[in-house]
Amino acid sequence: MTEFMRQIDAIAWSLESDPRLRSTGLTLSLLERSPDWDEVRYRFELMSRKIPTFRCRLVASPAPIPHRWEECPDFDLDFHVRRVTAAKPGTFDGVLEMVRVATMEDFDRARPLWTVTLIEGLEDGRAALMWKIHHSLTDGVGALQASMTFVDFSAELPERQALSSAPGAPPRARFSGYVDMARYHADLAAKLAVGAVRSAPGIMLQVLRRPLNTAASVTTMAGSLYRVAQPLMPTRSTIMTERSLARRVGVHEVPTAALRSVAKRCGGTLNDVFIAGLVGGLRRYHAKHGASVNNVHLAMPISLRSDTDHAGGNRIAPTRFSVRADIADPAELIEWIHQRTSALRQERFLFYADIVAGVTSLLPLGVISSVMRQTDLTASNIPGVPVPVFIGGAKVRKHYVFGSTVGAAICVTLFSYIDKCALGISVDSAAVPDYDVFHDCLVTGFDEQLALADDT
Repeated sequence: MTEFMRQIDAIAWSLESDPRLRSTGLTLSLLERSPDWDEVRYRFELMSRKIPTFRCRLVASPAPIPHRWEECPDFDLDFHVRRVTAAKPGTFDGVLEMVRVATMEDFDRARPLWTVTLIEGLEDGRAALMWKIHHSLTDGVGALQASMTFVDFSAELPERQALSSAPGAPPRARFSGYVDMARYHADLAAKLAVGAVRSAPGIMLQVLRRPLNTAASVTTMAGSLYRVAQPLMPTRSTIMTERSLARRVGVHEVPTAALRSVAKRCGGTLNDVFIAGLVGGLRRYHAKHGASVNNVHLAMPISLRSDTDHAGGNRIAPTRFSVRADIADPAELIEWIHQRTSALRQERFLFYADIVAGVTSLLPLGVISSVMRQTDLTASNIPGVPVPVFIGGAKVRKHYVFGSTVGAAICVTLFSYIDKCALGISVDSAAVPDYDVFHDCLVTGFDEQLALADDT
């Protein structure tokens, strides 16, 4: 296959010329025991067949055309799916150190952008599965959809599908790249022309019938674009300003039922309580350093994925906005966040995120990079599964997702599994040099929220 990246995926890839902006995501599944290794290999082979970009490498295109996916002629499943034994004593802290190192390592760019590592030899005969993936391949919800290929809802392994011989990459003609680029321009021109022909009569009729309403609609769309894409003013954290390549990772868990109870009591959503807990933790962390913070610059992806979208690629609208951090009352903070995020989700221009990304890609990298580094916190909420799942016949005890900071000081990803919301925490060590202090403040921030839960 040859397929051009969506503009929003291309942005994630192009930013990596600044290594501080790498878009590496990682999921960690803690297993009750070692899974059936042959089954694990088979399932990831199956996943790569169902989602073609998982067997593709990225090939450069002349600007401003996005890079294109091409089948990798050297695809080797055993390069991507690996098996290691943990160093003794096989503790969870040792696994987290492997996660930390993995989040800092770049991919082999001559190959598909994902790896899986089964970690065996943990305490009590347990194991862990670490899946590392580049954000240009898919977003968090897309990764969850893709994972349905290798997880089951029972310990009993289903009968395997018969797989044909591994597809090989067809030989590329000498000038095939130029042909692909010509096709890209032709397809783009055709879409624009068809869209113009289809929409022009309706637009003209609307202008003639309701000129004032049409003008108001244009103004509303322009205002929505400004609110979605405007740069944030630099009134943010005064202590989390440095950026580096070093990372620290950690985890925290909170009961899902308690978070939902707080959300219901305060008239918000679980995501609002999640953000409030993060902001409350940051307020306490600044107080520990004798600093105050009035606003926190927050990056939050909003999923636009529908039931008809396949698991590959990103279907998100990346949003950035300021959150008040000077509200000490937890319930009042949740109410404020709910009003802000509800208004943001109604912005009409969110559904044109790929167009905004295409325009943004024309800006100099230094400009984009400086904007990204103005972010204090990236927060992502991925709805998980409410029932136990199994990998290779082994039950998944816990599941964490670690997102990339992408220029922010901190990234926290929430993933709900069974009755817990698991937080995967990744921080830039230059911005947050005392991780343990920050982690304690974050836990306290969530404890403030949980104290509002209805115990009845």
